[in-house]
Amino acid sequence: MEEIEVPAHFLCPISLQLMRDPVTVSTGITYDRVNIERWLFTCKNNTCPVTKQVLQETDLTSTTPNHTLRRLIQAWCTINACHGIERIPTPQPPVDKTQIVKILNDAKKSPSTGRKCLRRLRSITLQSERNRSCLEAAGAIEFLAAIITKSDAGSDECDEALSILYHLNISESYLKSIVINNGEELLESLMRVLKCGNYQSRSYAIMLFMSIFEVADPFQLISVKQEFFTEIVNVLRDHHQFSQQASKAVLKLLVELCPWGRNRIKAVEGGGVSVLVDLLLDVTERRVCELMLNVLDLLCRCAEGRAELLKHGAGLAVVSKKILRVSHAASDRAVRILCSVCKFSATARVLQEMLQVGVVSKLCLVLQVDASVKTKERAREILKLNARAWRDSPCVPAHLMSSYPSS
Repeated sequence: MEEIEVPAHFLCPISLQLMRDPVTVSTGITYDRVNIERWLFTCKNNTCPVTKQVLQETDLTSTTPNHTLRRLIQAWCTINACHGIERIPTPQPPVDKTQIVKILNDAKKSPSTGRKCLRRLRSITLQSERNRSCLEAAGAIEFLAAIITKSDAGSDECDEALSILYHLNISESYLKSIVINNGEELLESLMRVLKCGNYQSRSYAIMLFMSIFEVADPFQLISVKQEFFTEIVNVLRDHHQFSQQASKAVLKLLVELCPWGRNRIKAVEGGGVSVLVDLLLDVTERRVCELMLNVLDLLCRCAEGRAELLKHGAGLAVVSKKILRVSHAASDRAVRILCSVCKFSATARVLQEMLQVGVVSKLCLVLQVDASVKTKERAREILKLNARAWRDSPCVPAHLMSSYPSS
């Protein structure tokens, strides 16, 4: 491709690559189908990328194939085959809502064809953003949700339906309608998958939980059951078996849920604090570390969470270790955790441990280096609060003790 110049009108204005399935929008500009559909359906834009004009409603549901240009591109590829140019295949016509409705109706009439129908839906889902939009409009989401709620967790049908539902990237408005109409039943079914499903299906269930809770009302967030927290903490415990995306989703779920009602205590009782401390010992990725410290900060705002942190042999040490080693955000969260401990759980034994594992030295260092204003304020507050126990301790090096704030 580098040895021959490609005609400019054969290139997609978005990707600047040779078009394989050119389609024209109402402004007269031609794009490669996959790129313009991503622009319209994934990025939720309603303008032409080149002219910036608002597109017609028909463009938002279907685009017009440019067969003439596609044949010219195919002919050009054939002529230049000697230069290593491969001929682009003739694309399959995109499915429409009517075809999808027929597939769904056939599956409802004859359950024996259900598995074949699911395979067809999966293929359609993975083809393009437009197809995913058509599936949603045709009622495929309700069909898939019904399969998940009626099938046994771990069955082939349930696993396939979960996979399709996850890949559909359901719109926020549609998610809200699902939550309102049959949210309780679907959540119970996803809970069964979390308990009994294979690792991949459990990952899909977590992603769907995250999407659902993002649009749930406060009552639903407060009413999340203890068993849910136990199961998602188990995912963190077995994180090597799951994708990093699933592990991050669990952390984000905890950040979303813990501020509501008694959810902090439920997460602590599910083993959240000890699992997070164990993971922090080895975590290297900045964003994951920030999320873990964020969750740990939320859990340490209740007495049960602080007790679990102090019970763990490495709890205070690993939190202190992350200060000034990851990012400003991580340092801030770690200092907040220490602040919670010092304000509400600071026994003589705890204060002595903080000296021994280097917490006090690290807080003095925070005052000397480039940290955020709030982080420094909290560090200064902690040091002042416990000046009587720490001020003259030989455990803190002299060059750090020099920055110890005066009372």
